[in-house]
Amino acid sequence: MANFIIDVPVPSMGATVNELTVISLKTKPGDHVTKGQKIAELESDKSVFDYEAPADGTVIALPVKPGEVLEAGKLFLRLETGDLSLKHLESKGGAAEMTATAAKPAGPLVWTPRATKLAQEAGLDPATLMGIEATGPGGRVSGDDVTNYLAKLGKK
Repeated sequence: MANFIIDVPVPSMGATVNELTVISLKTKPGDHVTKGQKIAELESDKSVFDYEAPADGTVIALPVKPGEVLEAGKLFLRLETGDLSLKHLESKGGAAEMTATAAKPAGPLVWTPRATKLAQEAGLDPATLMGIEATGPGGRVSGDDVTNYLAKLGKK
């Protein structure tokens, strides 16, 4: 059985969640992975979850880094595999496509989706909020940062 290369998209988490933040990566190009192996930790505005390898194979490219905000459907992982059940994901793109996903700043500070949601629920505007410490991946404002900020203000 011949191997082929697949392009694995950023997963969709439902109708209301179309962005995910990369919290951490557990593999790198050149690594062999097995189906179900944890390869990344991602965060939506609702939860943090493990992203697992869709098949046994070798990581060809992982064009994302911790702290990046990714849109659902964009390229997440390029994997060489022999799993014919994933033939529909066979790569048709080139190297330029691998750098197409970029972090999207949301103003002076970059916020994780969860942090944005918590701030808005507290009546704060993330685009104009100053004085909050950003300790999340890649210097982003995390949900914990918002919780700590609100505690200092005496809110919730």
